[in-house]
Amino acid sequence: MIEFRDARPEDLDDMVEVQNSIHRAGLRAWAVDADFVRERYLDDEHTIALTVAVRDGVVIGFQSLKRAWAENPYGVEEGWGIIGTHIHPDMGRSGIGRSLFARSIAAAQDAGLRHIDATIGADNAPGLAYYVAMGFVPYREGDGESGIPHRFDL
Repeated sequence: MIEFRDARPEDLDDMVEVQNSIHRAGLRAWAVDADFVRERYLDDEHTIALTVAVRDGVVIGFQSLKRAWAENPYGVEEGWGIIGTHIHPDMGRSGIGRSLFARSIAAAQDAGLRHIDATIGADNAPGLAYYVAMGFVPYREGDGESGIPHRFDL
């Protein structure tokens, strides 16, 4: 059984492993370390929700939802949501992403967001398929490096 809950500091090592498993699968351009995950997710001041999927006590996926801030690296309009989904490649297509997204949508509505951006790497076919399945649509040109921006309207 998979449990969904808010991320905790003790999830750090598992979250690093999830992202690095994605990198090893060729779906993420670079490996990460604990400092990166701590700063980007666990300690980020813009976080609205950070939900983990846990099986047998191990984090196998997580989704972050942040409120876009001025001059964010994605070029997302201030006040929009920015979402990121990270699921261990061995767990893809098992409903985890859909369950994480349901929790993020509830948090987005509670936070008064009207739009959410997901910027997905052009070479990440599973990520692109996931966000399209969730109802995201491309809405502007990306810069080529950061990916293809998609939006979801609440």
